[in-house]
Amino acid sequence: MPRLVISTMGTSLLTNQIKERTDPKDWKRRLNETANFSYEEVSKYHEDILDIINNLRQRAEEKLYDDDTDVSPLREASAELNGIYGLYNKKIEQGIPDTHLLIATDTAQGIVTAEIVESFLRSKGLVNTSTCIQPGLSISSSNTFVEGMAKLIPSMQKTILDCKKSKYDICFNLVGGFKALQGYFNTIGMFYADEIIYVFEGSNEVITIPRLPVNVDIDKIVPHKVQLALMQVGEIPTFWEEAKKVPKEWVLIDNQEMTLSTWGQLVWSQCKDNLLSQDKPLKFPKIEYASTFIDDYKSKPADEKIILQENLARSACLLLNHKDGISAMKQDGIFRLRRYEGKNKDIDHFDLPKDRRVSCIAKEGNLYLRHYGEHNYVNNNP
Repeated sequence: MPRLVISTMGTSLLTNQIKERTDPKDWKRRLNETANFSYEEVSKYHEDILDIINNLRQRAEEKLYDDDTDVSPLREASAELNGIYGLYNKKIEQGIPDTHLLIATDTAQGIVTAEIVESFLRSKGLVNTSTCIQPGLSISSSNTFVEGMAKLIPSMQKTILDCKKSKYDICFNLVGGFKALQGYFNTIGMFYADEIIYVFEGSNEVITIPRLPVNVDIDKIVPHKVQLALMQVGEIPTFWEEAKKVPKEWVLIDNQEMTLSTWGQLVWSQCKDNLLSQDKPLKFPKIEYASTFIDDYKSKPADEKIILQENLARSACLLLNHKDGISAMKQDGIFRLRRYEGKNKDIDHFDLPKDRRVSCIAKEGNLYLRHYGEHNYVNNNP
């Protein structure tokens, strides 16, 4: 069975190339001082650092592409490659059917290290290798790191779930990378990874941690399900009283807006399908349901209920976040809230993906939903 191998990236491949006896003594210090600087910052203001990085890059590439058949120098040069070679018992060609995703920080050193490793893996036939760099992700501060991780998780979750559907095993290679990255990915791996690998300290022996039977306590999520559903698709205002009830570790606050943190995304992703496919839709703010809408909703399969509720959550975000939420619904490129013509001219409707439609009455900033289903069904019975 093919694997998706997710590797956290550090910068050891560069720093390991420093020659303590012959290189300038301030190289390591200067690299540490600028470890969280972006490529743009280094290029503009620290040309000496760019020269150091390029010098070390050349040394690293020379070592990786040496014709020596002994892989030990490669494993010593890069913690990330150490884990990958250990995963394949030194026979890296075994990884050709697999997909590799390298998670790097948005820094000059992080980007260069990932580029070297990605090119090397591709040269060995592991062509399904790519690098994921979330803009702004660094360990320069706790807030910067947490915000960067919160933005990274949704796309990574999608990649993992798509691979699971294609019957991939999921492996987290956490041998390399900064401690903060390793800590987050270790926790995330408990929910998504089939195995997590490390290398035993002082050797090249791989330690494999199998998937653990970890489940989120859904009873603790239920009281906050509406807020979490809203934050999955958008932002909610912090002045909304219900927003203040969400546990602080599940949210990120930016001025007057609140969205899901890494942990909020993690716990919600584990139970959202269950909570969004119940017999009754969630009670979103500024949205009311007629009994006819409830009947239409109940008749739909679980996957359609989930898509519908995610869109209702997005519409609720528009209504909450705009002074004139109805106008925001009208201007939205997907919803396009508008009034029927002719005999139903007192009724509104809006569109949803997959040729679905909702009829409603938009009044005083609220939506009163009447029917849901395919276009023709709703149009003939708004």
